[in-house]
Amino acid sequence: MTSRPWLRWLGLVAAALLAACTSVSAPPAMPDDAAVNKPAAHGAFMDEHHANVAQEPVPNDWWHLYDSRALDELVQQALAANTDLRVAAANLQKAQAALDLAGAAQEPTTSLSANTGFARRSAQEELHPGKPLPSKWVYGAGFGVSYQLDLFGQIQRSFDAAEADVGAATGARDAVRVTVVAETTRAYLEMCSAGREILIARSQVDLQAQSTGLTRRLATNGRASSVDVARSSAQEEQIRATIPTLLAQKRVAWIRLAALTGKAPQELPRQLEDCVQEPLLGKPLPVGDGASLLKRRPDIRRAEFEALSAGDRIGVAKADLYPKVALGASIASVGTLEHAFRDDSFKFSLGPLITWEFPDRTRAHARIHTAEAEREAALARFDGVVLSALKETESALEVYARDQERWATLQAARTQAQQAAQDTQRLYESGRIGYLAVLDALRTLATVEQSVAAAQTRVAADQVSLFLALGGGWGDVAQRS
Repeated sequence: MTSRPWLRWLGLVAAALLAACTSVSAPPAMPDDAAVNKPAAHGAFMDEHHANVAQEPVPNDWWHLYDSRALDELVQQALAANTDLRVAAANLQKAQAALDLAGAAQEPTTSLSANTGFARRSAQEELHPGKPLPSKWVYGAGFGVSYQLDLFGQIQRSFDAAEADVGAATGARDAVRVTVVAETTRAYLEMCSAGREILIARSQVDLQAQSTGLTRRLATNGRASSVDVARSSAQEEQIRATIPTLLAQKRVAWIRLAALTGKAPQELPRQLEDCVQEPLLGKPLPVGDGASLLKRRPDIRRAEFEALSAGDRIGVAKADLYPKVALGASIASVGTLEHAFRDDSFKFSLGPLITWEFPDRTRAHARIHTAEAEREAALARFDGVVLSALKETESALEVYARDQERWATLQAARTQAQQAAQDTQRLYESGRIGYLAVLDALRTLATVEQSVAAAQTRVAADQVSLFLALGGGWGDVAQRS
């Protein structure tokens, strides 16, 4: 028995393997009752009142649907220089480096050492008391290699968790990309909408100023009263008072565009300020269905990968319950310099090494319970993200549909107000009614014009909100191998 020490090693390894009667495996990817698995989450969005949307796939570069060269250039600048995207890209690089580190654990490790020095060993230590040992130049040189056997899947689970972390970081980057594209588009549309509303307001001010001037002349000739003049002047100033607010909105949108594209406000092309009409969609807005939404939204992908990573880390924690077995080999030469690398200076070792925290494994169980709790939290977050995505999309669709209806109704009201103003003016010119009726008709038309302009601005903002909820604006989907 003593002549075959390798049999003892085999016995120890066998005992360790028998002690770990079950291997560590990852838990199921997603529970059957997860929100993402519910049939209702994969169906078509409600469409009985969505005449302005189409059940077509959402393009990744959805901003091209506006057919605006200026907007295309702004989005490309934002994607290239936005600071939030740079942070997200750095976080992704960090996750990829962690994956490389986890992958390195699957490879053998090597070591190389060399040293020399003038030394003397202790005679007492060497069991030669009474006479000091001589002082000499000594050296040491060695090479070692070791490889941990992944008997219980800890290394593989660690690698899988790191791989899922890369997927989560990719999803986080793509989510930032979606937001940057949407906010850049929103800022540009708001700037152009404000420019359009400023033109309308100034046109209304000019029209009302003409009315005020005419009223003053009529009052001078006794055909209108001072009350008519005051009312017309008040209406003129009321319309004029909306212009500073619109100018501020346009300037704020300009500043936001600069920040989103990584520039100072002074660096943006000045011709952008000349935009007085936001680009419009030439066809119904494509929205796809629930199934495509769940695959497309990067925040859902991120939450899914985070749940997968949390599940893998349970396996990492469970593997601590079992022995760790590593195979190692080393060769070295140690001795005095004058006898360097002689046969009697060489030594070597070859064999397995077993480490095991036993019998005190309380800490291992505590780490397992922690990992299990973290997975439950990750699954809950994943369900929440899925439900939130569906809620945001359905809500954006509802708001967009109702604002479209409101815009159409106001456009019809504007047509009627214009006709009423024209008819009232003709009646006044024929002497059949007083000028007060003309003022009322013009006041109504001005109010409706402003309402139409504001409704059009709101519809443009709704489109961006809907695209943001749909999660378009990125192309690379992280896939788990």
